[in-house]
Amino acid sequence: MMRRVIWWLRRDLRVTDNITLHYALRDADSAIPVFILDPRLLNRDKLAPARKQFLFDSLADLDARLRERGGRLIVRRGDPARELPRLVRETRADTVYFHRDYTPFARTRDARVTNALNALGVRVETFDENYLAAPEQVLKDDGTPYAVYTRFRLRFEEGVGVPNRFATRGEFNTPRDISSLELPRVRRNEQFARGGESEGRKLARAFVRREDGLAHYRETRDWLAQDATSHLSPHLHFGTVSVRELVRAVRDSNAGKQGKAWLDELVWREFYANVLWHFPHAARGAFRRGYDAIAWENDVDKSAAWCEGRTGYPIVDAGMRQLNAMGWMHNRARMIVASFLTKDLLIDWRWGERYFLQCLIDGDVASNNGGWQWSAGTGTDAQPFFRIFNPTLQGAKFDPDGKYVKRFVPELARVLIEYIHAPWTMPRDVARRAGVEIGKDYPAPIVDHVVQRERALAMYRKK
Repeated sequence: MMRRVIWWLRRDLRVTDNITLHYALRDADSAIPVFILDPRLLNRDKLAPARKQFLFDSLADLDARLRERGGRLIVRRGDPARELPRLVRETRADTVYFHRDYTPFARTRDARVTNALNALGVRVETFDENYLAAPEQVLKDDGTPYAVYTRFRLRFEEGVGVPNRFATRGEFNTPRDISSLELPRVRRNEQFARGGESEGRKLARAFVRREDGLAHYRETRDWLAQDATSHLSPHLHFGTVSVRELVRAVRDSNAGKQGKAWLDELVWREFYANVLWHFPHAARGAFRRGYDAIAWENDVDKSAAWCEGRTGYPIVDAGMRQLNAMGWMHNRARMIVASFLTKDLLIDWRWGERYFLQCLIDGDVASNNGGWQWSAGTGTDAQPFFRIFNPTLQGAKFDPDGKYVKRFVPELARVLIEYIHAPWTMPRDVARRAGVEIGKDYPAPIVDHVVQRERALAMYRKK
């Protein structure tokens, strides 16, 4: 009797070095790849247009790769706990394989799916695919989880070596009579990153090889205008590249300290996923629960100015406008704008977290939450609440020529370099020659950083 296995895809949208696919092809005569368009995710505000486009790019690329090997992507829409049992009945599959997802929402969904399938007598197998280590793998000697990054990293480096490659050779033999929806069409925006395994692998190869990529990553990663980062975060989020393959490529490159600096960023990703698994309360509130008592001011008008990139602080506005235009923001800019929202505008970090998830292509729940709590000083390895970024100094340090600001805040394109990060200090005749009237062509600062810094310190101390 032919054995059929359903491979339920979620955040592993590739055919190369895929653990779940490896076992599906090994164990089955026929592998049935399926992606379910879940309205609870597709129709919510936080699924940004940039992320939708990236997702549908990735699914189309995946389908093309599957068809080369006797398969095709089956697309359904609805609640996975209903759609997967229906597909089991249609295909007479006896097993469903999928990777583990660590967010609270995903854990609840996957438990419902497993119960529904088990009730039909269908076996469920899950695999640790999206990360280098499972949540249970990197623990203290007493079996408890880490809440400090540096200690987590040391244990991670001790216990997690260079990962193996999981071969995915073989034919899929997906039945031709299974109905499938066409992928939705979205209006293409060329400013958004292109999705798909083909694009992800191309980006990865280029980053490892190019002179302004991995070779000088440690020194150049914070330079906003140079943008020497890999741009692989959306591909890691959707699984269009294998994190194991990236680690092997960096190790094989002999990039030394440069490679180590980039691999450390992957360990941060592992850490935040572990935190969310072991401390799910952090998804909705402060990791350090006492900080839930902070009396945020939450001024709606100031929040809107921050979202729209019109705070009057050029480096902050450039970051937010990059986010709004591209669905992506340089990591240094993310830290700057997060500090500004929480410690200059005195707005709850969860407002910023939600807005980032609404806009970012790489809107990963664990990494986004961890980064925002780090910036707000409420999380693990918290940036001390009394360390507050000065947006003017940050701009001068990481965008010294003002190229980043001038790209995303074009009304300041003619401003002299010495004033680009504090245009409100321009003498009137200099401003006139630059074609900028502060308060009209570009906003005056909506807050005074020096004043707000003291107010932030007082607010945190009262919690």
